[in-house]
Amino acid sequence: MITPAFAQAAAAPGGSDILVQMLPFVLIFIIMYFLLIRPQQKRVKAHQEMIKNVRRGDTVVLNSGMIGKVTKVIDDNEAEVEIADNVRVKVIKSMIADVRNKTEPVAAS
Repeated sequence: MITPAFAQAAAAPGGSDILVQMLPFVLIFIIMYFLLIRPQQKRVKAHQEMIKNVRRGDTVVLNSGMIGKVTKVIDDNEAEVEIADNVRVKVIKSMIADVRNKTEPVAAS
């Protein structure tokens, strides 16, 4: 004595159903933007500004872990760093991880 199963009439998909289904994805994207994407963009911008302001005499840390002193800024992309006495290497400025001791700009007399 099994009773026959009757199919229920499905509701016609409406515009509000799509919005309700997409809302969690939109909220997840907004949360990801504010927790991951935006802070990363700020760090990249700060790193680019730091690299742009590297001057002769600054103590820098390279991505390889070496610490050296900038002896010459060659151009916008390269700098010469002294990593030991009379040992100078050319490095790409984007490989500078941190500027430890900044030299003060010379005041105009």
